[in-house]
Amino acid sequence: MNSSNRLLYFIITGAGFGLLAGWFFGESMSSVAWLGTLFLNALKMLVVPLVVSSLIVGVAGLGDVTKMGKTGAITILYYMATTAVSVALGLVFVNLLQPGVGVVMQGEAPEAAHAKKDTSFIDVILSVVSPNLIQSMANMEILPLIVFSLAFGGVLTTLGDRGMRVIAFFETVNEAVMKMVHLVLYLAPLGIFGLVASKLGAAGGGDAFFNELLKIGKFAVTVLLALGVHAFVVLPLILYKVTRRNPWMYMKNAVEALATAFSTASSSATLPVTMECAEEKNRVSKRMAQFVLPIGATVNMDGTALYEAVAAMFIAQMVGVALDPIQQMVIFLTATLAAVGAAGIPEAGLVTMVMVLQSVGLPLEGIGMLLAIDWFLDRCRTTVNVWGDSVGAAVVDHLETKYVEGG
Repeated sequence: MNSSNRLLYFIITGAGFGLLAGWFFGESMSSVAWLGTLFLNALKMLVVPLVVSSLIVGVAGLGDVTKMGKTGAITILYYMATTAVSVALGLVFVNLLQPGVGVVMQGEAPEAAHAKKDTSFIDVILSVVSPNLIQSMANMEILPLIVFSLAFGGVLTTLGDRGMRVIAFFETVNEAVMKMVHLVLYLAPLGIFGLVASKLGAAGGGDAFFNELLKIGKFAVTVLLALGVHAFVVLPLILYKVTRRNPWMYMKNAVEALATAFSTASSSATLPVTMECAEEKNRVSKRMAQFVLPIGATVNMDGTALYEAVAAMFIAQMVGVALDPIQQMVIFLTATLAAVGAAGIPEAGLVTMVMVLQSVGLPLEGIGMLLAIDWFLDRCRTTVNVWGDSVGAAVVDHLETKYVEGG
């Protein structure tokens, strides 16, 4: 057994023991939360230097700036298309299963939801450009860093030898950060154990979680079914049809990233592991992994968009509001577009959730019904987000070779 497989088995074992410990020992597992925090902080520590260096090197690797435009267009088109498909799937399942019918609304909207109720699409657009990059780095605001890094990398390619010296510096930074990722992954089994055990414990343990699940279990089943079809049918089908790769082997090689996504509930924190799996195990070209995956960790939110569409319909059904096809189309468009602006950090989907609910006049108080099991569904949808990013890297890599280089 090689060291990579050994680590994978340790990670799965850590997650399994975390579930058991959190289920049976409940809130007492808060004592191991620091293990998860240490692991999560170690990953987050690497995100900013990894995003900046990998995008600058990735853009430089594309060579011609016009090629960057074509590859960028393919990348965004893939991400928008798969997000739209995921939202459509969610709407189909929620209309078929009607999970909100007969459920009595309880609870209140979290304060954060009220704080975000004035957020508009203009605010999301403005967040693309930061007046203070250092502050954006400190706040883990990845979208403006992506925009800056893409522009900076593109400009460096026009500066001749002087630009190449700067690009060589960032190549060294990128290699050093990826080596640090290897070191951090040795913390993964303990970190994932701490994250899973403490989160389940904070929810009251297995019995409390199960009782909450019974109250809105049909909603959870609807979300999980839709996520499952997207993850195990739609994305593998796209991967096979476009690249002719074996989807199950590709998924197996990405398990470390998927397990990290489930435990951290953060696409951005998972990014270093996602890139390592794509480059070293799934043999995606380094320049495509460096270009596609940092963008995907921020703008590709298949699972989040699907969840928010289902949640909006669930709340509508719960309060007895019948949404006509036009209103459901508004939910479709809002969830698809708003997901692009959602940062890849835990619970950032709250901003877009508020947007989706406001777009069709639904009460924010409905969010309160979802909080008890949201921590679990958040992990599931983040895992689907990261799986979509991983598939996107292979798809764009193949299409870029076929259409951009070839044409």
